[in-house]
Amino acid sequence: MSTGWWKVGALLASLAGGLSLSIAFPPYDAWWIAPFAVGALAAAVQGRSARFGALAGLAFGLGFFIPLLQWTGIYVGPTPWLLLALSQAAFISALGAATPLVTRLPAAPLWVAALWVGEEAVRSRAPFGGFPWGRLAFSQGDSPAAGLAALGGAPLVTFAVALAGGLLAWALRRLPRSAWLSVAAAATAAAVIGVGWAVPRAAAGPAGDAITVAVVQGNVPRLGLDFNAQRQAVLRNHVARTRELAQAVARGERPKPDLVIWPENASDIDPYTDPEAAALIDEAARAVGVPVLVGAVVRGPGRFISNTAIVWDPRTGPGQTYVKRHPVPFAEYIPLRPIARAVSDQVDLVARDFAAGDRAGVLDVAGVRLGDVICFEVAYDGLVRDTVRGGARLIVVQTNNATFGRSGESAQQLAMSRLRAVEHGRAVLVAATSGISAVVAPDGTVVEQSEIFTPDLLVQRVATREAQTVAARLGSAPEWLLAIVGVLTLCAALPRSVDGGRPRSPRNAPTRSAPTSDSPNRNAAGDDAAQVPVLSEER
Repeated sequence: MSTGWWKVGALLASLAGGLSLSIAFPPYDAWWIAPFAVGALAAAVQGRSARFGALAGLAFGLGFFIPLLQWTGIYVGPTPWLLLALSQAAFISALGAATPLVTRLPAAPLWVAALWVGEEAVRSRAPFGGFPWGRLAFSQGDSPAAGLAALGGAPLVTFAVALAGGLLAWALRRLPRSAWLSVAAAATAAAVIGVGWAVPRAAAGPAGDAITVAVVQGNVPRLGLDFNAQRQAVLRNHVARTRELAQAVARGERPKPDLVIWPENASDIDPYTDPEAAALIDEAARAVGVPVLVGAVVRGPGRFISNTAIVWDPRTGPGQTYVKRHPVPFAEYIPLRPIARAVSDQVDLVARDFAAGDRAGVLDVAGVRLGDVICFEVAYDGLVRDTVRGGARLIVVQTNNATFGRSGESAQQLAMSRLRAVEHGRAVLVAATSGISAVVAPDGTVVEQSEIFTPDLLVQRVATREAQTVAARLGSAPEWLLAIVGVLTLCAALPRSVDGGRPRSPRNAPTRSAPTSDSPNRNAAGDDAAQVPVLSEER
């Protein structure tokens, strides 16, 4: 096969690898595909130049992120969706450029895996605070590898998946020469994923201290961005569901909860400034007789508004609050607004920017300390970990996914919540305005969940735990360690990239040999033809 056709085949394999990786994530949940997808990229770029690796990485990234992030363009059109997918694919392109360099080193699958961790670490932080969607770990909710989250968090799960993929690529490369080595490498890849089974997880049941919680999903009157135009209706939906709960408790049909959780945007009307909204929330809290955690939009500070969780006591009214620490760029605030407007006038739908909170979402409610994160914050390791380190005994995710219709976004976010449960050994309560709401046990299993765009009440007794997992205690150390290993390995591989992997030396330097009488380089006139050195490095 000619070099040109080989490159086309490798690019197509990279694109196919990216497309297959998207199937590993919800709503498809084919988690076992992820190592093969990673292996496809590693195999496609092995032995090639960094330039070709960057092109293959871009193909892989676009094949992955365009379908994965399809939900971002449902109501705002294809431009923001494709721009976001391209920006995320650029990180995979950089990963693709680095991969062929480290595959020239011994133990290459280890270094490939470390590079994946480093790529995700950077992508989760930059630009504008990063966008961690699509991390390999978030595809592994049903995989044995998910158990590794209790030891090293999401980065260790990503490392395991990428290591398995690197081993599969190594096995494929050596298959023609040594079938036994290839089989051994493939078996090792399976063992890397399976080792998560051996990691102890927190018990699924409510052992020790436990409380009864109620998650309210009030639903929205219509799909899309304009659900906010029905703010009063959304608030009344959640009040009505809470009153239904109170009536069911009075009839003995439901256990009395210790606390009630409403989702993000349950009240898009500021209850501090709107007496009617405050009266409705107060009515619901008094009816059920326990504190209600309300997701509300609050005016201020200054010209900003705040995405706020409010603990609403049935006797004393509003109390402790948590303000979302990581507003979503281009959704809750617009960076570089004049430039963004030139790309899409949809940015003006965000008329007022949300302010960022300055403290972790640790709240004391009904005698238990809980850790609250709002919507996309569940994707950020540090925001969840801060609540657990602050003493949270269970985790709450308040979210509003109505904007994304019936896409896979809600299921993808639930997968993140499941991984957080394993990572911190905590029950996770997901309260969604329109679904998917869920109660997740500390071992990551879903105890109960709602249907999307359906009013619902989830009432469960859940564990509250004080002990911290190894992952919580280590914090970001595993991620930084693996990322640094990747960078150092890449630096070590750079000299080998010269002349196709051989360092330049006087022996490798091209020399002009003296012509001889029988030299094939003589022309018809008997003159010596120019001696053109041929270098092994790709031009």
